[in-house]
Amino acid sequence: MSDQLGDVIGRVLPAPENGLSTEKLEDARKARRRFMGKALAMGAGVAASAGAATRALAAEGEDAILKLPAHTTGLGQAVATDGYGKPSQWEANLQRRQSPGLTRVNQASVSFTPLQGLFGIITPSGLHFERHHQGWWDIDPSQHRLMVNGLVKRERVFTMDDLMRLPSVSRIHFIECGANSATEWGNVAVPTVQYTHGMISCSEFTGVLLSTLLEMCGIDKKKARYVLAEGADGSSMTRTIDMERAMDDCIVAWGMNGEMLRPENGYPLRLVVPGIQGVSWVKYLRRIEVGDEKYATKDEAVHYIDHMPDGTHRQYTGIQECKSVITTPSGGQMLLDKGYYNVTGLAWSGRGAIKRVDVSVDGGRNWRTARLEGPILPKALTRFNIDWVWDGKPAVLQSRAIDSTGYVQPKINQLRAVRGTRSVYHQNAIQSWLVSENGEVSNVQVY
Repeated sequence: MSDQLGDVIGRVLPAPENGLSTEKLEDARKARRRFMGKALAMGAGVAASAGAATRALAAEGEDAILKLPAHTTGLGQAVATDGYGKPSQWEANLQRRQSPGLTRVNQASVSFTPLQGLFGIITPSGLHFERHHQGWWDIDPSQHRLMVNGLVKRERVFTMDDLMRLPSVSRIHFIECGANSATEWGNVAVPTVQYTHGMISCSEFTGVLLSTLLEMCGIDKKKARYVLAEGADGSSMTRTIDMERAMDDCIVAWGMNGEMLRPENGYPLRLVVPGIQGVSWVKYLRRIEVGDEKYATKDEAVHYIDHMPDGTHRQYTGIQECKSVITTPSGGQMLLDKGYYNVTGLAWSGRGAIKRVDVSVDGGRNWRTARLEGPILPKALTRFNIDWVWDGKPAVLQSRAIDSTGYVQPKINQLRAVRGTRSVYHQNAIQSWLVSENGEVSNVQVY
């Protein structure tokens, strides 16, 4: 732990979100100016003055400590005032948000998880990112069915009740849209980590292993090479999954974070394909077909393909490679003091577990190894932290993840050398955040 903790702990001013109304944005700007004005008046912009101000407060006392507030002297609200709990009113600004202008139709769009405001590795269900192709539905589970057909001895139709009475598993995995960070392929495009990396979430999923269902139906082990997963929404999302993966860790899930799936996350049934891009995690799952060839459906033959520099297209590149991002300090935030900061972020890999994360504060010239916080699980988010003392000079913060296969997260120029700049999917380059002398943090590309 840093020796400077006894002196001054730096403060971070959160970023006003793009989704706020014009009035609230102006209120946020005024609040920032007032805050900065008070800080400068107190000398809080420099470490020594901030330390002095803190000691002065301790000597004189603080009303928030000395005067008992109403919630200490009064009677609070009754038990179960809200039958289903909800966040504090003071956390109302922490929301998943849609990026303006990203798509022309809201039913075929994306909402982004506010990574900058989360702790640990689990994403709250209400903040889980969304990607829809034809809008979301709240389906009656009593009417929903899952059919398994194709190269099996016994084609079967399962009700939700059938599935939920089978042996179940609960496992923590990340899900990342293949287009996460796509805006950064060419150049800096969006300001905050919510929009650069927010198409990722991590949850505990509960359901029956896909392998259990396939074994129950008597899969033809000699001929079967792939399965086709089909959804029940208007886009009829269909994805091919190789048999080795289908028989490994895929889950037909009904639960997420200890409760039933949310409607926007596929209620009442979705496929979980750990380590593979989110489009293969088919929502509103209605059918699994076993076959001997790749199905080349519209969403894997024409969409979700990689545009290569030589003009060719790569298909079936679903694995989400090793990646990381610093979430604090990050774009749109502001450092108010010189002094100690806990630099924190997330790392993940679709090929296994995270083994190490290095952090640089000088644009990649020098690196230090961060602390990995438990649990460290395969194909799940891993939280990392490292101590940093900001001296008030410009700094470029970066994180670089290494997974259990030895793969090292690349710099953006290294990735472009192989993939070019015309791609959309699987952008896993090192992210850079510039801390300016005035404390403002912005998105930059440094390599």
